[in-house]
Amino acid sequence: MIEIERKFVVSQGKWKPSSQGIKIIQGYLSVNLVSTIRIRIAGEKAFLTIKGKTVGIKRTELEYEIPEKEGYILLKMCQGGLVEKTRYKEKIGNLIWEVDVFEGLNKGLVIAEVELSDENEKVEIPEWVEKEVSDDKRFFNSYLSSKPFSTW
Repeated sequence: MIEIERKFVVSQGKWKPSSQGIKIIQGYLSVNLVSTIRIRIAGEKAFLTIKGKTVGIKRTELEYEIPEKEGYILLKMCQGGLVEKTRYKEKIGNLIWEVDVFEGLNKGLVIAEVELSDENEKVEIPEWVEKEVSDDKRFFNSYLSSKPFSTW
């Protein structure tokens, strides 16, 4: 599967959640130039995700649900720190935006992501968006696990 995604920094003063969020804890078993292997616990579900190299705003993504107990075991094997956040979903036009409010060492960072069906798909940018950071690797969760926002 190909993931096409744009990322944006959110103005915390302008955005307010319109629904209840879900707590996410994730870590990385492997991060390199070719691929990333992530473990994520979202609520009571666990996932193993393999992502390929990002080219523009596209990359291959394969995700598999795994038993929650195994997810917690794998989190203990992760390199770097864990990324903790609460994810909210916002419907803007025909698209669902995922807004992540980071906690722990990444507290103070709020990022919105929107997945697209095509790289050239028109996107209605909400008023609460400050700037696009799709090409800035510092805002990738894999980067934040080893170089948290609080250390920038």
